[in-house]
Amino acid sequence: MTETLANPGATSDVVDTEEQARLRARKIGAIGRWVLPIVVLILAVGAWHVVVVVNEIPHYILPGPGRVVEALVENWGSLIESWLVTMAITGMALLLAVTVGVGLAVLFNLSKWVEMSFFPYAVVLQVTPIIAVAPLIFIYVDSKIAGLLICAWIVAFFPILSNTILGLNSADHNLRDLFQVYGATRWQLLRYLQAPSALPFFLGGLRIAGGLSLIGAVVAEFVAGSGGIGSGLAFRILEASYRLQIPKMFAALLLIILTGIAIYLVTNFISHMSLRKWHESAIKRES
Repeated sequence: MTETLANPGATSDVVDTEEQARLRARKIGAIGRWVLPIVVLILAVGAWHVVVVVNEIPHYILPGPGRVVEALVENWGSLIESWLVTMAITGMALLLAVTVGVGLAVLFNLSKWVEMSFFPYAVVLQVTPIIAVAPLIFIYVDSKIAGLLICAWIVAFFPILSNTILGLNSADHNLRDLFQVYGATRWQLLRYLQAPSALPFFLGGLRIAGGLSLIGAVVAEFVAGSGGIGSGLAFRILEASYRLQIPKMFAALLLIILTGIAIYLVTNFISHMSLRKWHESAIKRES
């Protein structure tokens, strides 16, 4: 203690060293967040290639990564057309899920009687496997696109609904009482207190619903199983399997995986940008 008081510069050097260590650790963590998954991916693809080559597995049973990339390039025209169809269904289903999910959540929050009357049926839609419901939907709905959209929406909307309801009900009760003391209306309470409180929960549901909307669209396409104009990636997988074009199957599957990753990254970016300045889950703290 005496040495520190006698030499204030030593304290400054210690603080600088600690700050540099924190900056170095933060930089290593930021690099590792991107580098480590890439390294794992390279190792996995390399192991896949080695297994195929060493065991001399025919490409019609398990194609190597090179064959898959080659099939993707060769069939790019048809695959990208099908990808656009799948993406259109996924995007519309997600938009519809957000609109209906948030709307119902607000309605349920405003009226507990409405919530008690209709929420159990939302749960029924969630727990019923879409693969069992889809054939009935395509029987009663004439439009193929409408049927696909309904199937994808059923899968995607419940996370939005349930998470938004949870967020609206999670507003601080002391702040609720304060709003009531000052005579706030129900809509003012919803707009200025409950909606900001529900935003992190809604964004969490959005990340889940983004992936589920893609899953719902692909599953619905498998059930629909019709080709020609307006056929999505799932039909390309079915078509390739019937013709034993296994590399093309993997290429279509690769597009679906990349699309799912892109949807997650976009929704995660939206969540980060919406919460980074005020919510604990997104604010960066000094370690």
